Amino acid sequence: MLFEPLSARSLHFKNRMVMSPMTRCRAVDANTPNALMAEYYGQRASAGLIVIEGTSPAPNGLGYAFIPGLFNQAQVQGWKQITDTVHAKGGKIFIQLMHTGRVTHVANLPAGAEVLGPSPQTCPGQMYTASQGMQPHSPPRPMTQADIDRAVGEYAEPARLAIAAGFDGVELHAANGYLIEQFLNANVNRRTDGYGGDIAGRNRFALEVARAVAAAIGAERLGIRLSPHGTFNDTGAYPDVDAQYLALLTELSKLGLLYVHLLDHSATGAPPVPAALKAQLRSAFKGLFILAGGFDKTSAEAALAEKRADMIAFARAFLTNPDLVERFRKNAALNAPDMATFYVPGSKGYTDYPTLSG
Repeated sequence: MLFEPLSARSLHFKNRMVMSPMTRCRAVDANTPNALMAEYYGQRASAGLIVIEGTSPAPNGLGYAFIPGLFNQAQVQGWKQITDTVHAKGGKIFIQLMHTGRVTHVANLPAGAEVLGPSPQTCPGQMYTASQGMQPHSPPRPMTQADIDRAVGEYAEPARLAIAAGFDGVELHAANGYLIEQFLNANVNRRTDGYGGDIAGRNRFALEVARAVAAAIGAERLGIRLSPHGTFNDTGAYPDVDAQYLALLTELSKLGLLYVHLLDHSATGAPPVPAALKAQLRSAFKGLFILAGGFDKTSAEAALAEKRADMIAFARAFLTNPDLVERFRKNAALNAPDMATFYVPGSKGYTDYPTLSG
């Protein structure tokens, strides 16, 4: 079933395999996409859908060194060479909008930008900075209503720019402890106003962003990535997490989003997303349902056959195997990952993984 085509709304996917968004830190010049990135994504255009790495919709969201942005015309032109390359090879490509929020160090931000989050608590741990090496995360300033309104607009305008740059659609990154999940997660969101305190309050920011982006580009071009029960960036489960995500997906379904992309981190040691919750979320959402997290060919085929998902996303397997679709078809061995090169500039460990054809 992995190799069967799928049509949804106005989009046609040539197979059910999704290349997951993966941070690669190759936008070394003013957070602008480049020809090396076009080569990388073009190599992997046999995927049914490519979801581009997390891309900041605003200067305040550039928390990591050398991640790309989409908020100026130079970046639009940089992305256009990438979408043109993928489309020329028959691929479909979405951009993932990722505002890092409090998962930031000020040394990675451009002049005039600042660290923001729903609450004043600093994210535990450290992150790499180009100028100072590893540093603790910087304290965030709690967002005011004006900051929240501005941030909602900062998702909507880059979504318009994404369509101008040739993307087939947009994925909102509401997982892994970044800004949208910082509002969703009760362990991070300590607000007592209308953006916190209960299920409806914690869901409010995510829904406002989704409505704004849907109004900007159409809900049929919009997906969202979620990671309930994930622990990345000091999130973690809380008493009413299942009820909250069911409420969230019910509202997202009403908006008519194209897909939900559900990430289960258990393959990397985090608690699993309960199977019962996955089934409930699948039932609550009427669009496409994409599952991600530790799949191989056999487990992906089983999930599709059992109708637990419409598409399956693969991360490291696509990173290390540009021809993953062909390798799965032929049951060929996969390349081993070179983890030392995951986040460093240059082509090594990026565009030099071998294919079956050499």
